[in-house]
Amino acid sequence: MAGASPITFVASANCGLYCGATVSFVDIERSTGLMSIETLTFKLEQAERNGFAVLEDASHAIGGRYQGEPVGNCRFSAITVFSFHPVKIITTGEGGLASTNDPELARRMAELRSHGIVRDAERFERQAAGPWAYEQQQLGFNYRLTDIQAALGLSQLQRLDEIVAERNRQLQCYRELLVNLPVQLLEVPENVLSSVHLAVIRLKQSTAQQHRLLFEGLRAAGIGVQLHYSPVHLQPYYRLIGFKEGDFPGAEGYASSAISLPLFPGFSAADQQRVATGLAEQLQALASKLSA
Repeated sequence: MAGASPITFVASANCGLYCGATVSFVDIERSTGLMSIETLTFKLEQAERNGFAVLEDASHAIGGRYQGEPVGNCRFSAITVFSFHPVKIITTGEGGLASTNDPELARRMAELRSHGIVRDAERFERQAAGPWAYEQQQLGFNYRLTDIQAALGLSQLQRLDEIVAERNRQLQCYRELLVNLPVQLLEVPENVLSSVHLAVIRLKQSTAQQHRLLFEGLRAAGIGVQLHYSPVHLQPYYRLIGFKEGDFPGAEGYASSAISLPLFPGFSAADQQRVATGLAEQLQALASKLSA
């Protein structure tokens, strides 16, 4: 069984299905948008009878820290995965990275990314025919970054702390600009340095229709908002598996009240002011329309 938040891109849940696991979602907390610790604790207590491993999805979190330690150090997990898609904190154009403290897992992942091929003659199952020999010992994939992609990622890695600091500065700026509006930015838990991949607001009171009208109004005003994400369990494929409305009310409520505001290095204070002003105007227009 594989557990995931319903508020994620579909890939997070799909990877469990690829491995033959059953997906079991964990609902979210309103204030942070993260998995409910209470619900997760209950599910882990159930899983403990049969054993489980923790795989951290840190696709949005490179450069972040928890209790002063870097995300990806695998203190609490067997493996941590990062994404280097173009919209992430740093990018290689596509691809990602997995970290682990377990040498055996590291070896297996290295082989799986390259067709399951072993080149160490000491581990061959048959005598090598010559110095050119290699063995495919398991069914692997072609998941290697190109040298050019790796060079692009390494060049940005040198600026990672600077990038994360700038994202946190912009988030704080939004907190100050939006303080008097009927919206609330998602909270960052204590002992966490967020990499601030997104600046997500939630409307304090709204219906699904009001949420859509505000979203469309912001887009029409030239403000590039987005929803991250629609609940995975309500996608048609997952409905066929058996999930339905009402299964995860926290996630469903999030989807009808959350909006991601623009935030990225190079986004200026004037840009953020324009977003805040546009949001205030659209909220006022929506209130007027509802009272008419």
